[in-house]
Amino acid sequence: MFGFAKTEMITPDKALPGREEPLPVPPRHEVLDAPLAPPYPEGTEIAEFALGCFWGAERKFWQTPGVVSTSVGYQGGYTPNPTYEEVCSGRTGHTEAVRVVYDPAKVTYEDLLRVFWEAHDPTQGMRQGNDVGSQYRSAIFYRTEAQKAQAEASRDAYQKVLEKAGYGKITTEITQAPEFYFAEDYHQQYLSDNKNPGGYCGLGGTGLSCPIGVAPADG
Repeated sequence: MFGFAKTEMITPDKALPGREEPLPVPPRHEVLDAPLAPPYPEGTEIAEFALGCFWGAERKFWQTPGVVSTSVGYQGGYTPNPTYEEVCSGRTGHTEAVRVVYDPAKVTYEDLLRVFWEAHDPTQGMRQGNDVGSQYRSAIFYRTEAQKAQAEASRDAYQKVLEKAGYGKITTEITQAPEFYFAEDYHQQYLSDNKNPGGYCGLGGTGLSCPIGVAPADG
């Protein structure tokens, strides 16, 4: 551990070994009364994001109309089936991620991108507010080429808005969705009324609107 900084990405050869057995997943969502793990209701689609501490991030999405289910987990690293403590050590490479299961007839992927961008500051690199470490980095994990194109277009549009307000370059990763490892039971819907309605949430946006669905002006 000496000389290792949690704001540095671990390399695969130095990542923790993890385990073969996945963590148990609760059967139902505390708030939406929907399945956390597949199979999901027919006609739904999946979106996955990382935007800092996943407690507050998940709540942002379950409060979004058209979202059928949400869950928190670990994504984008190397360690199979990691624990929360392992992810927080910075030695797995994972982000704290949110899986969003949504009905595209009621809410679009672009709508979810707007929630994502406006709920955090995507220019902060390996931190989000007072939460520091590689697990708090910003990321969009796309599942289709259409999601990828929409994510990149939204990033470019929001970059112009942020620059005009004096913010730096967006550091959000946009990568094909790797395996999603469900987090422990006590993290699922952590800020629900049945668990910790007044619990910690370090999530904070820039206060700037993201022009989703509006073609960005040149220049």
